[in-house]
Amino acid sequence: MRIDAYNKVSQVYNANNVKKATKPSGGSFSDKLEISQKGQDYRVAKQIVTQTPDVREDKVNQIKKQIESGTYNINMTDVADKVVNRYFDELV
Repeated sequence: MRIDAYNKVSQVYNANNVKKATKPSGGSFSDKLEISQKGQDYRVAKQIVTQTPDVREDKVNQIKKQIESGTYNINMTDVADKVVNRYFDELV
């Protein structure tokens, strides 16, 4: 190995002029976390959704009472339309 070649390479990379990093003087530093307004809104919405029941008990009980009393009537055309619309919405 040629020493003069090593010296030229170290000059190219300034290996001889390496300086140590110094800590900034004065003051103390601490980490800080800031959540955007959109993130805060998302958190609030998520809490509301988790507190809301998946099944609307009042609606279910009302329909049960109508079925038991024989007053629950639905339009079959409306049911067919909704089934077809959902089918085609899922394909898209």
